[in-house]
Parts: sequence; structure tokens; C-alpha cells
Amino acid sequence: MTFRIPIVVRSYELDALGHVNHAVYHQYAEVARMNGFRAAGCDWDGLMDRRAAPVLLSTTANFRRELRANEEIDVSCEVKFGTGKTFNINSMITKADGTVAAEVYCIVGVMDIEARKLFVDPRAMLESGGFDPAVLSASD
Repeated sequence: MTFRIPIVVRSYELDALGHVNHAVYHQYAEVARMNGFRAAGCDWDGLMDRRAAPVLLSTTANFRRELRANEEIDVSCEVKFGTGKTFNINSMITKADGTVAAEVYCIVGVMDIEARKLFVDPRAMLESGGFDPAVLSASD
């Protein structure tokens, strides 16, 4: 099952039109990524001790429906690994009635902090730090 975290929209996240500011959608996705990786056993301190860190390389948000104060939403986090130096982390922001409010698509790598380059196999690097990708895979 895809990882999900509930969030309640706060009034200070709204813009002048009374709906959630565009940048906040990215923050919601970040909350899901951080909590999802923790749920998958990723040891951030262990990665940093090994001089490795996940880095966000690209993020795209598609806005579908507005969100307003006090709405209860779920934000998913799904990881898709391929064969290269990068991988995808996708989040769906869903309203209580099941309507998709936004889709956030990210391209991520794992950086060697010393060399300032991406590791060739980000999945292996994360797994060596305790990360279990099955927790964040789409097997709904």
C-alpha cells in the first residue's frame, strides 16, 4: 500500500484568494517524503555519517482543485527506482472526498557529499542505510 499522511490545511497557508498558496503544495509533499522515508527505515544520521544525502533535483506540481482552510487531506509518497543515478518520488494530495487536489512529481538523487556528485546506485545507498523501498511502493 502506498504511504499516506493526513494533514489539515492551516489558515496561514492560504493566499489572498483564500486557497492554499502554490508553494505550500510542495511543502505538503516534503512532509510526506520525510515521514515516508522515516517509515521505510531510512537512517538519515547514518547516511550523513557516510557522507551521503538525498537531494531534490526537480519538482513539478500540477494543481487540480483548490484547498481551503481546515480541509483534511491525505498526501501520499511513492518511490519509483529505475536504473540510473536518479529516481522518482511522487505525491498525490487528495481531499477527504477522494478528489485529487494536486500531483507533485520529484526527481531525486543521493549525493556523495565529499565528491559533490550523485551516487551511481541511489537505491543501494539508501538500502544500506536501512531504507525498505517496499514501504513506499505502489502495490495498492
